[in-house]
Amino acid sequence: MPELPEVETVVRGLAARIKGHRVARLDLHRGDLRWKLPRGLKAKVEGRLIEQVERRAKYILVRLEGGGVLLMHLGMSGRLLVVERNMPGEAERHDHVVFHLDDGTRIRFNDPRRFGMLDYVEAGNLAKHRLLRGLGPEPLGPEFTADRLAAALKGKRTPLKAALLDQRIVAGLGNIYVCESLYFAGLSPRRLARTLTPERAARLVRAIRDVLGRAVAAGGSSMRDYVQTSGELGYFQHHWAVYGREGEPCPGCDCAQGIRRIVQSGRSTFYCVKRQR
Repeated sequence: MPELPEVETVVRGLAARIKGHRVARLDLHRGDLRWKLPRGLKAKVEGRLIEQVERRAKYILVRLEGGGVLLMHLGMSGRLLVVERNMPGEAERHDHVVFHLDDGTRIRFNDPRRFGMLDYVEAGNLAKHRLLRGLGPEPLGPEFTADRLAAALKGKRTPLKAALLDQRIVAGLGNIYVCESLYFAGLSPRRLARTLTPERAARLVRAIRDVLGRAVAAGGSSMRDYVQTSGELGYFQHHWAVYGREGEPCPGCDCAQGIRRIVQSGRSTFYCVKRQR
């Protein structure tokens, strides 16, 4: 499933291409993705100017004139692909939703597994939407500070890795980038969250910002289905320090064990026992 850097890459690609254009036509090739599509969606979207494209956690927000917002999630296999006017090709089998813009550009929401979602929300109700309310701060935003992180984890007896995956603590982090961030912060994924001192919290915040920033610059990590809006692959997976590297040498120390893999809450965790305490 795409994580924050992948979604941010998609948002930036979309914003550069569709902001300021109108939706001339909306094709709905089925009535549902993960959930049913909103009733009357075509009438609410067609003819509207796209004013802004944003991200909240792992969700894509497309703001339309008149105060409507399209809320989208790519799920496990979803893609938003930009097809220029002069590019040939009809809609593919899993192009469930297609936006036709006023300049002839098409935006194809392709999702073979249909775990993605699309909803329509009035801007004034966005923060109260069931998928957005209660989300923690954005890790790349100014509100994500060491003090705030330490306070959120105070007294928590869960492992640090599990706590960071809690979207109420920090929004948008997923398994890959939590593993990478803990490695660069030198913190064990098994450490209890409540033991995060201010100094450790500061190291962790810096590591999270650095890892996410580098991943966004690389276009995210392409695993299985994820591609950018242009159809190109991200390449940050070639720069992973620990994720998916069980048994390989630790890139930051001379430990004999190398990268170890354990399972936490049903998910693989990769880390260095010597470097991460």
